[in-house]
Amino acid sequence: MSFDTVAVIGGGPGGLRAAHGIAEIGGTALLIEERDFLGGTPIAENYAGLTPHGEPARPQIQAMIDAVTASPGVQVLTSTVVTAVSGEPGAFTLTMRGPDGERQAECGAIIMATGFGHFDPGRETQMYGYYEFPDVITLSDLESMLSDHKVVRPSNGEPPKRVCFVQCVGSRDRHIGNEYCSKVCCGVASKEAIEVRQLVPDSKVYIFYIDMRMYGYWENEIYWPAQEKHHVQYVKGIISEVLAKGDRLLVRGEDTTMGRPMELEMDMVVLSVGMEPSPGTKKMARLLGVQQNKYGFVDAVKVPLDTVTTSREGVFACGAALGPADLEDTVSSAANAAMKAIAYLRSRAAAAAS
Repeated sequence: MSFDTVAVIGGGPGGLRAAHGIAEIGGTALLIEERDFLGGTPIAENYAGLTPHGEPARPQIQAMIDAVTASPGVQVLTSTVVTAVSGEPGAFTLTMRGPDGERQAECGAIIMATGFGHFDPGRETQMYGYYEFPDVITLSDLESMLSDHKVVRPSNGEPPKRVCFVQCVGSRDRHIGNEYCSKVCCGVASKEAIEVRQLVPDSKVYIFYIDMRMYGYWENEIYWPAQEKHHVQYVKGIISEVLAKGDRLLVRGEDTTMGRPMELEMDMVVLSVGMEPSPGTKKMARLLGVQQNKYGFVDAVKVPLDTVTTSREGVFACGAALGPADLEDTVSSAANAAMKAIAYLRSRAAAAAS
């Protein structure tokens, strides 16, 4: 490896797309992933179908992995963590800790593809009983069930007859400091609600929401089919607490359309948890000395027309390292970051040769 290499930190969909994009345009990429496998969150959390169309996640992500591992222009390091960064733009030296101990690599540019973490619904408050009641789960917990084609109550292993989703858990909440919308939760909840109805056709499924935020084509791809074809019931309301009632869950809140309190018994409650910067995003931002916004995501400093350049020359970012993003946003910004990184290296080479 040398200073004409782009180091891509993170082997999820964004990192895979960035590394492959670099190789496609004749560059050399070093892809560094701290897990012992590639694919990121969709593989780690056993995603079922990709939002919005519901294509099986694993074969789609595996195709990205295969393209990268088959490319002669990409070197892959798994089970490897970047521990230090030295040098200057165009001539960085990475110190890494991996299975064979410590090693160093040179690169001319860096792409952060370090992704996001899920909000912990028990971190700030126990009003939803996430750590108290086994039948209170998160979107990612349900996603894993859907991937296994078996939706059951964790408490007794039986298919649920009544399921509800609670939106904006850890998003749009000034009390905990996450004032932003996590962008994908409404769409993912709607997709999962459809899948629950398909796997458990005699179940009743509700989505309690503040506002449903379907952007782009998701309105017609997910929102209306969920209601009109799959009979998911959307209720505009605020859920205040989840309590035990016998072997079921009592969901309390306010129906804001009708302006009155509501109580419903459920077999399973699914918390639509928001996106936060991953520990890797925070750590790498500090190591690289790039500017973060007040939520901890990486700041793109030339928006709106340049969405991947960070505050440090030669360092770019993509996907959910920059903020809440769906998979389409992630791979698009990753391709953009690849192009920017290669353009940066080639401009430096041209300047040095002149």
